[in-house]
Amino acid sequence: MQRDLIAIGGSAGSLDTLLSIAAAFPGNFTGNLFIAVHIGHGPSQLPGLLARSGGLPASHPRDREPIRPGHIYVAPPGRHLLIEKEMLRLSRGPREHFTRPAIDPLFRSAAATYGARVIGVVLSGGGSDGAAGLDTIKRAGGRTVVLDPQEAVFPDMPQAAVGIVAPDFVSLAGEIPGLLIRLARETVPAAQAAGEQTEAVAMPERPIALTCPECGGALRRKGNGGGLQYRCHIGHALGAAEMLPAQLEALEKALDVAQRILNERIELARNMIEDATAAGRTQGVGYWQKSQAEAERHIEAIRQMLSSIEADSDQMEAVSAEPAK
Repeated sequence: MQRDLIAIGGSAGSLDTLLSIAAAFPGNFTGNLFIAVHIGHGPSQLPGLLARSGGLPASHPRDREPIRPGHIYVAPPGRHLLIEKEMLRLSRGPREHFTRPAIDPLFRSAAATYGARVIGVVLSGGGSDGAAGLDTIKRAGGRTVVLDPQEAVFPDMPQAAVGIVAPDFVSLAGEIPGLLIRLARETVPAAQAAGEQTEAVAMPERPIALTCPECGGALRRKGNGGGLQYRCHIGHALGAAEMLPAQLEALEKALDVAQRILNERIELARNMIEDATAAGRTQGVGYWQKSQAEAERHIEAIRQMLSSIEADSDQMEAVSAEPAK
């Protein structure tokens, strides 16, 4: 199999190199380019720019979209782009390096799914996103390419990658397109062309410590059995039986905020539906109706969760009132 799956990460200062890479690949290229750029939540014109630069179509994928040969896929605003077997996933998972989309989830998922078939590329940008993911690609047998930090407009990302990974190639921007064309012609044994599927976006892990409901500081566990307490470094102290109601109260407050925001979103959708209907914009009506229905589903889920919290509180009071034997 060919090493024809190219995962590229960039941020500020990477646009010109991305356009040069897209322009270098011919229309008959049967591999794929997967791109994650720090674009935040605003609309992105990057797929259109890439498509006009070269012979390959480019787009923001839909969730669970099948991977089509000879296509450039760009992480959409506000979503991590993940690669699964013959399919792409979009995730609103936790921000990494203060951003979503981030580069590391793309690189990790590519390495986990396709192993040595992957070529990882880190371009200009601030911070260290992409370095750990590039290391995952290298350890999976893939090739690693980093823009020469001395040529980068923002050298932090390539410098971090060079320091962590010891990449196969540290190249000038003008050399990277041709290098990727050559690397994409390499063949890898079939046994190396598949990775071990792992969680590309980390799910919530076990907390390092519980937090104090009074001040938010970390709590230390003191004592055992009936004398067990939790104390923060300021000195707030709570028994285990006091922690649960405090946690439930904090959760209820957070859900109240979420419920308020969703209510406002529903009202905004109603206003926009009225405006779009009056103006005869049928496509706009459909969009805002979908947005309203989605918010209503979410708010119903929150109400069910709040009911569950009330039931937990009642049960907790019953357990606390139970006499000791």
